[in-house]
Amino acid sequence: MIRGRVVAVMAAATLVAMSGCASIVSDSKPEVGIYSLPTTAKYSITNSRGIIVASGVTPGRVLLESGRGYFKGEDYKVTFRKEGYQESTVPMKTTVNGWYWGNIVFGGLIGMLIVDPLTGAMYTLPDDVTGRPSPLAPEQASIK
Repeated sequence: MIRGRVVAVMAAATLVAMSGCASIVSDSKPEVGIYSLPTTAKYSITNSRGIIVASGVTPGRVLLESGRGYFKGEDYKVTFRKEGYQESTVPMKTTVNGWYWGNIVFGGLIGMLIVDPLTGAMYTLPDDVTGRPSPLAPEQASIK
């Protein structure tokens, strides 16, 4: 009976030690809302290497990787295009996930130095990004 409890406690401790706090609580591929004013603008999202990773028409939602390697967050640029409006680009930067610091209490060094940095869960992206393309002057709109 006691041996069974010891095994259960050891198994639980091993699971906690082998996981990261941010990996448990959040996602390394969060969903981000893409909006524009005016609506129905086309958007394209490029990563830090200049590769287009998503595109569509606003409003939309996309899944994006928050990490790009060990202790490296992935930053993006969202470009908005709409006829009659100037192209607009909005940077999307990762920040350190608040749950990452929970490793100090719950996940220990393995979560802090290995699991969360490798999975990208130590970083987070904004929930939403909104582009605000400016209207072109009438003479500019007729040239395009």
